[in-house]
Amino acid sequence: MFAVRSLFSLSLKNRLFTTQPSRFAHSNRAHFPRILPHRNAPLPINAMQSSSRKPQTDAKRRKKDRADRTKNSGFDEVLQTDIDSLLQKNKTEAENDASTSSPALPELFTEIEVTVSELSSTGDGLALSENKDHVYVVPFTVPGDGVLVKVVRHHEPLSHSLTDFIKVLEPGPQRNDAAIGCGYFGRCSGCQLQMMSYEDQLAHKKRIVEKAYANFSGLIPELIPAVDGTFPSPLQYGYRTKLTPHFTAPGGHSAAKRRKSGEVPTEVPPIGFTYKNRRMDMDIEDCPLGTDIVRRGLKSERKRVAQNLHKYTKKGATLLMRESTRRIPKDSAETEASAVQKEGENPPESESGDVIRIERDSYIEEKRCVTDNNATSVEYIDDYIFTNKAGAFFQNNNSILSGFTEYIRQHAFPKDNEQDPNPIKYLLDAYSGSGLFTITLSPLFKSSLGVDVAADSIVSARENARANNLPNTGFAAADAATLFKNVPYPAEQTLLVIDPPRKGCSDDFLRQLLTYGPRRVVYVSCNVHTQARDVAVMVQGDTNSRYEIESIRGFDFFPQTGHVEGVAVLNKVPVTAS
Repeated sequence: MFAVRSLFSLSLKNRLFTTQPSRFAHSNRAHFPRILPHRNAPLPINAMQSSSRKPQTDAKRRKKDRADRTKNSGFDEVLQTDIDSLLQKNKTEAENDASTSSPALPELFTEIEVTVSELSSTGDGLALSENKDHVYVVPFTVPGDGVLVKVVRHHEPLSHSLTDFIKVLEPGPQRNDAAIGCGYFGRCSGCQLQMMSYEDQLAHKKRIVEKAYANFSGLIPELIPAVDGTFPSPLQYGYRTKLTPHFTAPGGHSAAKRRKSGEVPTEVPPIGFTYKNRRMDMDIEDCPLGTDIVRRGLKSERKRVAQNLHKYTKKGATLLMRESTRRIPKDSAETEASAVQKEGENPPESESGDVIRIERDSYIEEKRCVTDNNATSVEYIDDYIFTNKAGAFFQNNNSILSGFTEYIRQHAFPKDNEQDPNPIKYLLDAYSGSGLFTITLSPLFKSSLGVDVAADSIVSARENARANNLPNTGFAAADAATLFKNVPYPAEQTLLVIDPPRKGCSDDFLRQLLTYGPRRVVYVSCNVHTQARDVAVMVQGDTNSRYEIESIRGFDFFPQTGHVEGVAVLNKVPVTAS
């Protein structure tokens, strides 16, 4: 065994690099004729430009490439794809009905009755117009629902209109309003699926992953394995370890006038999340998705804001409630002392005053709510401990993390790894953050290295490695797009784990990944649509390497919402010369 630090270059450890996207042109596409766009799928974003076009300058090309790389990843693009698909499926019927002319669209704020045809990947219902040539986007509905809605916006091109949900007239077979666990559901933009059974939610999220690869990868179906069933969350409510409600300046639009006059606001502004289809904050006193201590923290923070309105006269704020956990061994002298808070003792300003104590087999678990972004929060996954700045990124559903990290461990190696004369024994974790995958996977490997652009996260990751007694686990602060230049591990013996932000991997990163060519890749993503796009680039490959997909599975980190995380496992395959 050897230390990572001795092999990794000082420049990579001590410097922060800036990503500079560049053109990722796949000049070797012809080497792999099997990889063709699926019928009705958008043209792959990395498709070569027509030779008849006027040459572009490098600056213009880079600008266009950045737009192309992101155009298929956003909420609007995903919704539009589902709308286009629904219209296409009903196009023949509409065209053949020549006796009926296309009706004019209803005026804005008109109430109309519609029947929902299907549920989109964004979690919104889609209802066809009577003539089947227009779609109404209807939130908080399921297929088969007959609903009364208010038309609030027509979108150009005129393929769809946004509506506000008013009420159900005739429930569809999947609708179960008794399952709704929040009084704000139907108005708040946070949740989309509370009216569905959990089994139906998981099935819907499997379809989201399937559609992502069908619509955004450009791969033929034969190259995409069957998507596995969605991995469920043990908790469907009370699972969020972090909430960030917000509010605008007291007084709203009149706040500026009040500041000039020196008037102190007395009316507490709405504190919560936005209304669906509006840019207005909704006052939310409680969110049942939060853990018990986070929900208590929300109540405390709302009181604190009300008592300190004078501090928010210039602008509003985003509040933080983050769960922090402490484990105290039962045989510790500290256990009895911590059982009751000392009289007159005040909690730190970074915490709310409440403490929840839970008795486990060998320890007492204390839960507190941290409210300062720069304070430290502590979280456990099985027996691994993680400390972070409370405002830094860390997965927000602790209940699923034990099963999730175990799934990654089970898929870290190919089935024949032990019989392989040159087995995988090194771990490279890009976008490592504070070390979630590096640390939970590290005991399986001879040596592990995590890299992240955020220097604060790397500080936390190194502390976490020490706290978990993992001496052969190293971390470096560097841009993931340049990490492959100095990797100390042989590619044929390396597992690469990547967990990029929602926008996915940059072209530079994917190009360097293919040049390096790790034996196996586990791609974790909070956006299965950009994941599908990036995985297609890896499947297509280049002259150095290409990959085939072993498995794809969704994970339900956020029950009651339309969000699903994805895990794709890929293996390097030999590249044959044409």
